[in-house]
Amino acid sequence: MDGMSKPETAPAEELPDVAPRLRDMRRRGRLTLEAAARRAGLSPAHLSRLETGARQPSLPMLLSLTRIYGTTVSELLGETPPERDPVIRGGDREPVAADGWTYHTAGAPGRALQALRVQVPFGAQGDLVRVHPGEEWLYVLEGTLRLSLGEAVHELGPGDSAHFDSLTPHRIAAATRAGTELLFVHTLLQSPDLH
Repeated sequence: MDGMSKPETAPAEELPDVAPRLRDMRRRGRLTLEAAARRAGLSPAHLSRLETGARQPSLPMLLSLTRIYGTTVSELLGETPPERDPVIRGGDREPVAADGWTYHTAGAPGRALQALRVQVPFGAQGDLVRVHPGEEWLYVLEGTLRLSLGEAVHELGPGDSAHFDSLTPHRIAAATRAGTELLFVHTLLQSPDLH
């Protein structure tokens, strides 16, 4: 050996074609090119080039887009996840508290739907009105829930449910002093703070 030979380099691995998956995930989330680009901090033209394969996304860009589309980098790259256990045991996960609400995870992570058992204290949400792509379904277990959908206000009691498009401006509040407990399912289009 002369000490001057070049080290062998492994051929660069080809990145799976994420362009069609990016486009499909955006469409599945019912987002326009402009809306998705705005959320990702990109120009619509740049996102279009990513979706057509004219440009390759960087890792930070992929992470941003997966959060917006409610998916994982593994799914985006076409990797098949291991089979998930379909059973969620009540005592397996600790509840999470945020803004006075208590969330108990009732579904598996990494799915298109997020299922929660939620405890809403009286007066916790204030004037916060939400609007986002997707669907929501809720079922009241205890107490009375005040659900504002657009201009309409509905009071729901135990056994009542609602299913609505999340693009409708909506607000959820407990209407009873003891609070409200409900089952809540929504499409996970971005990585939220649970709601």
